[in-house]
Amino acid sequence: MIFIGVSGYLIIEDGYGFLDALYMTVISITTTGFMEVKPLTPAGRILTIFLIFGGVVTITYTAGRFAQLVLENQFFRRKRMDRKVDALSEHFIVCGYGRIGKHICETLKENGKQFVVIEIDDQKIEELVEKHYLFVHGDATNDEVLKKARIEKARGLASVLKTDAQNVFTVLSAKQMNPDLYVVTRSTDEATTPKLKKAGADRVIETYEISASRISQVLLRPNVMDFIDGVARNKNLTISLEEIEIGEDSSLNGVTLIQSPIRKKLDIIIIAIYKKNGEFLYNPHAQTVLEAGDILIAIGETKSLEELYKLCK
Repeated sequence: MIFIGVSGYLIIEDGYGFLDALYMTVISITTTGFMEVKPLTPAGRILTIFLIFGGVVTITYTAGRFAQLVLENQFFRRKRMDRKVDALSEHFIVCGYGRIGKHICETLKENGKQFVVIEIDDQKIEELVEKHYLFVHGDATNDEVLKKARIEKARGLASVLKTDAQNVFTVLSAKQMNPDLYVVTRSTDEATTPKLKKAGADRVIETYEISASRISQVLLRPNVMDFIDGVARNKNLTISLEEIEIGEDSSLNGVTLIQSPIRKKLDIIIIAIYKKNGEFLYNPHAQTVLEAGDILIAIGETKSLEELYKLCK
């Protein structure tokens, strides 16, 4: 349209320079309505009418296409996100992407775990898109939203919403939909802790108590805490700390620790064992028999722990 307008004015109107022709074209296309550079000839007025109509149509079409592309992009992005979430299994669900939720997601990502975030705030959704995190846009207290996050296939859930009341509703719904789900939540009020446990939370973290404990431990044992943090979050260390359950078909089922390749070949230290009968064994002796359902608390190199995970499964 600009090319047609500039060329037309230069050909039709005598005494029009390039800048005059461009100026007349732009004010005609945009229907701005500023004063003409010079009085137009009849042919020039016909060209101006054509430019006004053509400009309105072109601008309307362009704006419409842009809006369509934006909507299609959002639609397809949502569809792609839904497909990825639908494929999840044995994943973690993080309810709430606030200050605590962000740290939880970072830790899960650093440990290579699959997770999906449930968040209702539009601004935080944009942040999740930038981070390339899987998410479900909605209210975590809503059963349908939890279903979209594949709660029936999830391994664990962290509820760190703004209020204790929201956390109670979320925990209650989550446990009803998946009784085997391991649920961790936070409490800002001591009086709410029993309610969260009654709702089904496996662990309730009291925010102020854990902060006070953490600060005191760092103050008293800074190097120990740095080591524990490094192991827990795989930061700048080649070793990691894991808990691994022994499966029914595992080659470790029925053998003793000394007979297993855990220490000899994998060079992994078993710190403790949660026996399937509820017994807790700290620093188990070499003749301890490993059984299906036992949970091993192991420390070792990341690659070796991956091998142990395969042996246990």
